[in-house]
Order: sequence, then C-alpha cells, then structure tokens
Amino acid sequence: MAEVIRMPRLSDTMTEGKIVSWNKKVGDTVKPGDVMAEVETDKATMELESYQEGVLLYIGVEPGNAVIVDGILAVIGKAGEEFQSLLSDAPTSTAAAAPVAAETTAQPVATTAAPETPAHSDSRVKASPLAKKIAEDKGIDIQKLTGSGDGGRIVKRDLDQISTMPAAAPKMASVPAISGTEGYTDLPLSQMRKTIARRLSESMFTAPHFYLKMEIKMDAAIEARNAINAISPVKVSFNDMIIKACAAALRRHPDVNSSWMGDFIRQNHHIHIGSAVAMPDGLIVPVIRFADQKSLSDIAAETKMLYGKAKDKKLQPQEFSGNTFTISNLGMMDIEDFTAIINPPDSCILAVGRIKEVVVKKGEGFAVSNVMNVTLSCDHRSVDGAVGAAFLQTLKGFIEQPVTMLV
Repeated sequence: MAEVIRMPRLSDTMTEGKIVSWNKKVGDTVKPGDVMAEVETDKATMELESYQEGVLLYIGVEPGNAVIVDGILAVIGKAGEEFQSLLSDAPTSTAAAAPVAAETTAQPVATTAAPETPAHSDSRVKASPLAKKIAEDKGIDIQKLTGSGDGGRIVKRDLDQISTMPAAAPKMASVPAISGTEGYTDLPLSQMRKTIARRLSESMFTAPHFYLKMEIKMDAAIEARNAINAISPVKVSFNDMIIKACAAALRRHPDVNSSWMGDFIRQNHHIHIGSAVAMPDGLIVPVIRFADQKSLSDIAAETKMLYGKAKDKKLQPQEFSGNTFTISNLGMMDIEDFTAIINPPDSCILAVGRIKEVVVKKGEGFAVSNVMNVTLSCDHRSVDGAVGAAFLQTLKGFIEQPVTMLV
C-alpha cells in the first residue's frame, strides 16, 4: 500500500522546512536509508532519509518551496499504484508548489516519470550542502558544474579541483546603486532568520528582561590559560573557560538554571550550556551538554567540533537543543560590552565582551591590568535581582581564580 512521506519536525523550534533539492525523481526505486532530499530547517540543512521501500510515485513540493511540519512531501508505493486518494491533505507551502506525479496507469511508473532535471538547471541544482558552502565561499558558479556524485550530484571533490570561476549572478531582484539614484536589494528570509525573528521577538516582548553588569579581572585567567595550553591536548580558549565557570556557578545557583513554564518554574538538575555562534543566516546555539561534569580540554574539543558542524550546517537536533543557560561572546569582535536577548527556554543569558587593558593603582604607583565586562540578562519572572547578582559574584570568583573551579 502506498505511503505518504510528510515533513518531519527536525528541531524543537521548526514550524516549516524548505526543500533545497531532491536526490530522487518520480519513478526511482527507494530503499530504507536512501537520502531522498535535502531540507533547510531553521537551524541547519539536513538530509531527509527514507524509512520505506518502494517506488517514488509523487513529489509534492519543488526545490525552493517550504512546507509546514507534517505537510505532504512525497508518496512511495508500488509501481502503478493509485495514490491520489492519499493527497486530500495537500501540502502547505510558502510558494506555489508544482507537484510531480506518476500517471496512474497499468504501465510501470518509470515509463511515465518526469525527466530528471540536469544538475546545472537553475531550479534543481543537485549538490551537497558542503559543496554549496564551498562554492559560495570561493565565488564559484555551481550551476555551471557537472557533478561526479550519484546522479550527477555535485560534491566536495568537484569544488576542490577548482580555484576560481565567475560568481553566479544574484538571484534576488535589485536596483544597482548608481551615483545620483536610489537603490535597494530585497533579501529573502532563510528558515533560520524567520525563526530567530519569531523566537527573539517573543522572548523580548513576553519575558521582562533586566540586566546586571560586572567587571572581571582577567590577569589570573590569562596566566592559567597559558599554563593549561602548555599541557592540554587541545587548545583551550577563554570562551571555554567561561563555559566551565558558568557551569560551576550554575551548580551553586540552581535558580538561575531554570525555565519559566507559564504556571510553574522548572529548575533543571542538568546543566547544558548553549554557546551562540554567528553565521551568515543568523545565530545558532550549539549545546555543550553536562558541561559541569567535563574538563576544560573536553569542553574545548567539543566546542571546536560543534562550531565546525554549525558553520557547515551539519548540526543534528540534539546538538542545538536542550540548553538551560546560554553564553553570547562578542569579545573576539572587539565589543567591550552589550546586552543579549534571552534564548528560550532559558531564564538567563550571559553577554561577554572583550578583554582590555586598563591602568590601575598598585601600591605607590600604577600598573596595567586586564579586565572583561559581562552582562547577565535575566527573566524577572523566574530570576530575581539578588539571585542573578549572587550568580555573577560566584562566576567572578571562578574566573578571577580559575583553580577554584577545577576542584
């Protein structure tokens, strides 16, 4: 019997997914584990695998169109099997879909399948997400390439052999900015940007934020990091040390490690630290799970791996969900201090600025010291001012004397 393939919920915040490309066409045989399509969610571009075996009878959404969660994507069944009765729940997309279906006749489905679109077609570029990212970074027109992967799919090795090619023309309508004339470019919203806008708007206008700022002396942390990196198997960053210090402080202040649930407050017993990463489409927050139970070198290795996967849009749902506290660090971009919007379902987020040198009085003279500004944004529904301040005092102690968070 034919089965409907629906858009799965690939992240806890996902409401719709956009089809990037189909790796199968109508009439193809599909086996469990086959990658049918690539789907752009609000967090990453992910591969959609089949759990059924049969023939692809119907494709309900063309590449570039989005479908709500549980909307119809495709139908798999036996060659020539009737499936129109299964389509009463039509897919809901953000643009008009152009379904591709096999005719229901006694002939095998393969004889009536729509011809496969070439790999270089404007609307059906067949390429892996990594290959598309490399092409974008190198300014390569991926539409002019012929892939060496299955079915002409463009993969990483096809891009590695190319140094430069003329960049593809922009696909969005724009007016050139000529001297004396006005111009603009309309940028389409990615699934990630849509979700960021929705969730942070909800957070800002539903959670009563208040902000606590503190200056932390970093001289001992700098010395400790140098000593740690002399023996650590992986380079430890200041952000890794802040993650560890926050995890240790949360263990002492469980009220901060909480979530507002509407009619009750959920105090989490586990500590999962989200660490925001900037991407071209917006922010994504990889999560270091059970951070309080991990060494600095373990945290450093895990963050490096997660940040790499985030930039390649390869994060899996369990790697960007479940946070109980979030850190947003803009210090590497020379930002001295800022305030951050709370990342639901957390009650707090820590904004971290750069380490800077200041002149301080020391004895009868003056000396140079290194300081860092942090700002804790708190949801006043679940965290009071005194609770947030006590957490910051503990955090300050751990960072100013790093050995204390290691014992």
